[in-house]
Amino acid sequence: MKEIKVAFFDTKPYDREFFDKANEKFGFQLTYFETRLGPASARMAAGFDAVSAFVNDDVGEETVKELIRLGVKVIAMRCAGYNNVNLAAAYGKILVMRVPGYSPYAVAEYALAMLQTLNRSLHRAYNRIRENNFSINGLIGFDLRGKTFGIIGTGKIGRVFAELLQGFGVRLLAYDVYPNQEAAKALHMEYVPLEKLYAESDVISLHCPLTPDNVHLINSEAISRMKNGVYLINTSRGKLVDTAALIAGLKSRKIGGACLDVYEEESDYFFEDRSGYAIDDDILARLLTFPNVLVTSHQAFFTREAMTNIAEVTLQNVSDCMEGRELVNCICYQCDGNRQCPGKGPGAPACHA
Repeated sequence: MKEIKVAFFDTKPYDREFFDKANEKFGFQLTYFETRLGPASARMAAGFDAVSAFVNDDVGEETVKELIRLGVKVIAMRCAGYNNVNLAAAYGKILVMRVPGYSPYAVAEYALAMLQTLNRSLHRAYNRIRENNFSINGLIGFDLRGKTFGIIGTGKIGRVFAELLQGFGVRLLAYDVYPNQEAAKALHMEYVPLEKLYAESDVISLHCPLTPDNVHLINSEAISRMKNGVYLINTSRGKLVDTAALIAGLKSRKIGGACLDVYEEESDYFFEDRSGYAIDDDILARLLTFPNVLVTSHQAFFTREAMTNIAEVTLQNVSDCMEGRELVNCICYQCDGNRQCPGKGPGAPACHA
């Protein structure tokens, strides 16, 4: 039987650790490239059956066309999001797979950890103590109990976030294009229009995928409708938030604090060591000056459990494509990830036809 060859782009040492371990079951030939996938680097996929890309890779039209020309059969995204993939260019020509549910607990728990870190100034207190400064001036926070939380997006991660909040004595408001009334009842959560969620929430947490319809969902108009001093959490996608509008809200003190694990122009910085260089992005540099803003480098997913699931599901996706099994994690231009593709690979599944 022909050995299946998979090229991994934008890899770090931890990717190799978890994928090599998961590959003990599959026996694929794995090749790791540190460079990101894009139009120029796509030629490196020559001779491979599948490529695996991550959140900041450029899997646009030009890249997809080059992969098709090279005979690559599968684009295996090792993440849940796929807004960086041109599904129209891939339609009917190359399979696109993803990992839809690696660990909702990892991301939801991290969102709550970010909130409490910023709210109770744990990061600032830690730095003070290391300098023998035991003052608590300026480190005051607020009780979560009695506050209203607005959750935008109630998929797996949003529901787990609501579940984690059950013991805090908070009121839960939610918004989703596809409301889950059963979950709302179980989690004591009320679905409301965005306007009401903005107006009444003390904390707003984003847990939705990025689509053409919700780019800059949090913009100047949305912020103007929010309560004074509102806290914003974003562990989803950077482009859900208009960062310039967020900065204006922070300067006017409309926004009381922001917890950001993602940033709309993160691809030049996140996951990389830039400690020896100045930040050229003036908006990001300004964002980092606020003491009431906590920025981390897209690491909410980063737990051993999640990395294990990502590696196992990604390689299983490749195996399913190459062995002609049901493609349960396939996404395409037609179904856009909203339902399972019923077809079999290699080749186009039924919804690609």
